[in-house]
Amino acid sequence: MTSSQSTSTTTSTFVFPELCVFDLDACLWDQEMYEMPALPSKTVTGDLNGRGNGVTGVMSGSNKISLYPGSLLALQNHANGEHPGMKIALASSADTPFAEQIGRASLKMLEVIPGITVWDLLMKDWDGVDVNQIGRQPPLSSNKAKSHFPRLKDATGVRFDRMLFFDDAFGGIIVQWWLLVVGKKIQGLGHALFGRLAGYG
Repeated sequence: MTSSQSTSTTTSTFVFPELCVFDLDACLWDQEMYEMPALPSKTVTGDLNGRGNGVTGVMSGSNKISLYPGSLLALQNHANGEHPGMKIALASSADTPFAEQIGRASLKMLEVIPGITVWDLLMKDWDGVDVNQIGRQPPLSSNKAKSHFPRLKDATGVRFDRMLFFDDAFGGIIVQWWLLVVGKKIQGLGHALFGRLAGYG
């Protein structure tokens, strides 16, 4: 069996969530937005997992914001159509309005594949509608379960039990199939964690 046949067979046996939701800080990427001093302006280019050179980092002052390896892999696989029936969205309780601005600016600069940013991919899934819940200003709050997710449910029409959520908590990455914790890994979203749980079901 070839590697492509193996991937196809494996994919066909997975029950993918209808919605995969990512937190941002210390989960999708390697920085906390409230600690960043400025809106990103300069970009850093590099290899995008063998897909060509693109924007792998953006600079907020002297701080570089980059996607974790597993995040980039997850988004590239999604861009390739490897998660049938699944869409993606963001739920982040960014601490301040300025932190939210920095996060949104970074999403529009960091690339998944050359020429396609994280934001482009998010907008493609929802026909240009911003369903993402970022920040903690009303009607959002610091409690994602009480504010971000009910609003995501209303905006997307996806039931809670059809969502998979990657979040950072308790010193690592907590993976929830709605409120049931199904996995944990320290230090950002890695290849193995996403690969094992994207087809959880």
